[in-house]
Amino acid sequence: MQVIVVGGGAAGMMAAIAAAQAGAKVTLLERNEKLGKKLFITGKGRCNVTNAGDMDDLFANVMTNAKFLYSALYGFDNRAVMEFVESAGCPLKTERGNRVFPVSDHSSDIIAALQGSLRRLGVEIRLRAGAKGLWWEKEPGPPCGEEDKKKKAEKGRIRGVLLESGERLEARRVILATGGLSYASTGSTGDGYLFAKETGHNITECSPSLVPFRVKEDWCRELMGLSLRNVTLRLYLEDREIYRDMGEMLFTHFGVSGPLVLSASSYYTAERGKAGAARAQLSIDLKPALDRQQLDKRVLRDFEESRNKQFKNALGQLFPARLIPVMIRLAEIPPEKPVNEITREERRRFVELIKALPLTVAGVQGYEEAIVTRGGVSVKDVNPSTMESKKIQGLYFAGEMLDVDALTGGYNLQIAWSTGHLAGTSAARQGF
Repeated sequence: MQVIVVGGGAAGMMAAIAAAQAGAKVTLLERNEKLGKKLFITGKGRCNVTNAGDMDDLFANVMTNAKFLYSALYGFDNRAVMEFVESAGCPLKTERGNRVFPVSDHSSDIIAALQGSLRRLGVEIRLRAGAKGLWWEKEPGPPCGEEDKKKKAEKGRIRGVLLESGERLEARRVILATGGLSYASTGSTGDGYLFAKETGHNITECSPSLVPFRVKEDWCRELMGLSLRNVTLRLYLEDREIYRDMGEMLFTHFGVSGPLVLSASSYYTAERGKAGAARAQLSIDLKPALDRQQLDKRVLRDFEESRNKQFKNALGQLFPARLIPVMIRLAEIPPEKPVNEITREERRRFVELIKALPLTVAGVQGYEEAIVTRGGVSVKDVNPSTMESKKIQGLYFAGEMLDVDALTGGYNLQIAWSTGHLAGTSAARQGF
């Protein structure tokens, strides 16, 4: 059985490997000059392969259509992924938050492990082979019954793939794993969505997800490059808290980024899609280990130790040096004011600022900085047990093509591995 996989990213490579392991003759098409171009930059070049948490944790971190992924995730779970990668010659390690990385901290080692498996299994790899569309045919409708005829006419069967070069490759099984719209420079230009739409599939509205926030406050630019660890970030939509977590974040020239912010953006894009244009606010708790009363005592103690100093010179134990000028300005306490003259009300406002440093969301960055795409081929058009299209016999989907996405921490790559493996295995076995 001939299987063609379109897309040489994480999902595509795994689909090709799984199909070959199941006995199919596999051709892997990649429009770029090399495989795994987007995989190379994931995890800041370290590649967060998966997450070592339990299955409940995996599903809890899937933001969209988690139930659709039951067969895929249970069929090829995180343990199976780790075992596969290590057996392919790339040792792994587990870090904070159960995030799994190669011991070398080089994503290129993950790609090399996948490429080695592809070669050993005899997969034909064709680089610089961009697909122009799908070759398919409609199934003829039944001789009677207009309604049945209409429904039948919407379905079809795959014949192969049309290449940009004009070449036509024949195959009764095709797996689309062309990625989403994020990081277009890596080849993720949304072509797969167009191919799916042309064959009658519904595409759920797409938007950038796991993406930095733009904010209205100018002082963020002063802090560009400053990373805050062990802070709690809250996201409010029209004064309703929709996200809260503790971890790390980063200030940028346009706003904020980092793991906490990227996860918050996933909730933002999901909720904002339901609510339309809604006012959003971020709040940073700089001292989450202390409640307001404990923090007030801590500030009092610091002030007592610096009672003969000016306010601007009494904050060295509370904040990173670059953050101090901003906190002084926002506290609205004169910088030169002696600490022993600060009033109880001024101190109360200062404590509140530390516990809830506000930022006004102006929006999110675009696909060029989004880790994943929210939306894609509607899961209603795909069989969750096989990843096969319900509309086109022999056509399968994997990875970011599908309307599934998750939070940061290795979960999106796990979805890619799992759906790719299921699609590849199903395509090969259903062909015999």
